[in-house]
Amino acid sequence: MLQPNMFDSHHHLLDMSHKTSENELDMLRDDDYESKSGTDIMEAPSGDEQDPNQRPNKKKRYHRHTQHQIQEMESFFKECPHPDDKQRKELGRRLSLEPLQVKFWFQNKRTQMKAQHERCENTQLRNENEKLRSENIRYKEALANATCPSCGGPAAIGEMSFDEQHLRIENARLREEIDRISAIAAKYVGKPMLNYPNMSPHGSTRSLDLGVTGFSPQQGLAGDIFGANDLLRSVSGPTEADKPIIIELAVAAMEELIRMAQAGEPLWVPNLDNSSETLNEDEYLRTFPRGIGPKPLDFKSEASRDSEVVIMNHITLVEILMDVNQWSNVFSGIVSRAMTLEVLSTGVAGNYNGALQVMTAEFQVPSPLVPTRENYFVRYCKQHADGTWAVVDVSLDNLRPSAAPRSRRRPSGCLIQELPNGYSKVTWVEHVEVDDRAVHNIYRLLVNSGLGFGAKRWVATLERQCERLASAMASNIPAGEVGVITSPEGRKSMLKLAERMVLSFCSGVGASTAHTWTTLSGSGADDVRVMTRKSMDDPGRPPGIVLSAATSFWIPVEPKRVFDFLRDEHSRSKWDILSNGGLVQEMAHIANGRDPGNCVSLLRVNSANSSQSNMLILQESSSDSTGSYVIYAPVDIVAMNVVLSGGDPDYVALLPSGFAILPDGPGQHQGGTLVGTCGTLLTVAFQILVDSVPTAKLSLGSVATVNSLIKCTVEKIKAAVSSP
Repeated sequence: MLQPNMFDSHHHLLDMSHKTSENELDMLRDDDYESKSGTDIMEAPSGDEQDPNQRPNKKKRYHRHTQHQIQEMESFFKECPHPDDKQRKELGRRLSLEPLQVKFWFQNKRTQMKAQHERCENTQLRNENEKLRSENIRYKEALANATCPSCGGPAAIGEMSFDEQHLRIENARLREEIDRISAIAAKYVGKPMLNYPNMSPHGSTRSLDLGVTGFSPQQGLAGDIFGANDLLRSVSGPTEADKPIIIELAVAAMEELIRMAQAGEPLWVPNLDNSSETLNEDEYLRTFPRGIGPKPLDFKSEASRDSEVVIMNHITLVEILMDVNQWSNVFSGIVSRAMTLEVLSTGVAGNYNGALQVMTAEFQVPSPLVPTRENYFVRYCKQHADGTWAVVDVSLDNLRPSAAPRSRRRPSGCLIQELPNGYSKVTWVEHVEVDDRAVHNIYRLLVNSGLGFGAKRWVATLERQCERLASAMASNIPAGEVGVITSPEGRKSMLKLAERMVLSFCSGVGASTAHTWTTLSGSGADDVRVMTRKSMDDPGRPPGIVLSAATSFWIPVEPKRVFDFLRDEHSRSKWDILSNGGLVQEMAHIANGRDPGNCVSLLRVNSANSSQSNMLILQESSSDSTGSYVIYAPVDIVAMNVVLSGGDPDYVALLPSGFAILPDGPGQHQGGTLVGTCGTLLTVAFQILVDSVPTAKLSLGSVATVNSLIKCTVEKIKAAVSSP
């Protein structure tokens, strides 16, 4: 609303602006001012530099300067309107003028410029005053003719003006918000928002050479195998009203991620051994006061940062992170299930620059004793001016009308910098807030150190998977070594089969609540989790009733020793009851990393019982600085011959079992080198076909047998690795 005295103030301003100093105007002859434009110069001080006590002479002597003198002084005035004594003397010497004449000319020139500026300003104020007066008259007329919307009679002026003011303020606020969101969308997203297209299960997704095909592009593999579809689909995408908020959150998260990845002290404080760093939470709140709001009650913050050079080009890395199928496959040990709910932007210029998608995912540690962390978040990808790519996640749990989440992601993700020869430098930041009170005590140190869910685990997993892919694509395989598969088709098929085996194992070993597996009662042991599933119409699994058992425990032996013991075929008979004491030989293997423990092997068990046919076992062992896996599955001899010849591995039935081997803490550093931890957290998980008829009823005897099998295996492993 207009203030009552607004017009009075503007008139006062105009009156004041016309009251120019009389001394200044006395210096100028009004009739000659416009025409002579400073060519007739008075020999008297003028403007604000005149002595107020000195009375001006009634007779003024004027000297007309030459055109050359005026041009020189005009030129000098543009560079320096306030020359000092030395400059005035030098200018007077050049132009044959006294320094005092030069001084007076510059004083009068400044007065002239000031008067011109005030005249222009007065004109603008006068025009603005006229507009305000017209608008005021218009409002008065509108108020005089206003009617009450409820009764149709004359409206009270005070009430009407209040309502009108309220509506005008609200309209201005909404208009400003629309303009701001439109500008953000145009600048950062670059394309109109669009719904995710319906695609067939066999749609053309950008996948790794070794990627598992035949799954929906919207959903990670884990959900399909373990029936998480219904739970995932119960989480709907964002509403139209939420989308502008999501865009703004994503843009702010991208800026925060870059600063978090590049900043040093005081935001990140190095630990005493310089092996890691801690986020200064007070400094973080000062640096990023906005974000997703204050930390919820009973939540704790986990923040970590790590970087590594990996053998993969930056474009492929971006594609893996932005394709939910590839992302959940590459990080299968961390991501138990994932789904893209809606794609708000596919990016610009044919790549993922500006891509924006709303997702849900569940993150795990491979143990039933550590609750999973489910997040609903937006993922935003952007290429920056220096060529660096960044992919950031930030939680949208505040926009989801459901039960309060147990964890949420503050801006987390990675920066990817291109390096020569197909390498990339990846800097990863993980920053979450979580209620971790349900974590079992033996895993608490691991989770608190960041090795469970932190940046180091993401980077170590990525580095190992990049090595695996590079090894799979290698063509210069030496032919002389015994057992090495040299056929490119055979290598590719066998690695693809092993990848499916690992994905299946990782999806069933954690504590995910999304599984359709049912926990059975009366399992006879609180520390063993037993679940059942009916397998039907799945070419990658044998039909029937499948029983899964998993347990986790601590042993006082360093992880590397446990890993070497479990992957070695020569020590297999010490713990594997199913091998029945037979001799185990490695028939073939494929190295898939620099560490000799990272390989895929085909083992043959020569049973001591001659009445039993020989059995083949497919095994993959993998290790990095945050954990190790030994995963295996019995396979049919005829089917494996087809795979080794380059045949389709998707129809080989697998029931994977195996071990997840984790350190019990961050370990000890000596001279910057990790020398191991005091103990190992070992998870043992079995899958056994207890009945080949899917409709059969599960007997308690089968449950007791599997429970006895896993407990006996645990005791054998403890005895073997603990002995000197």
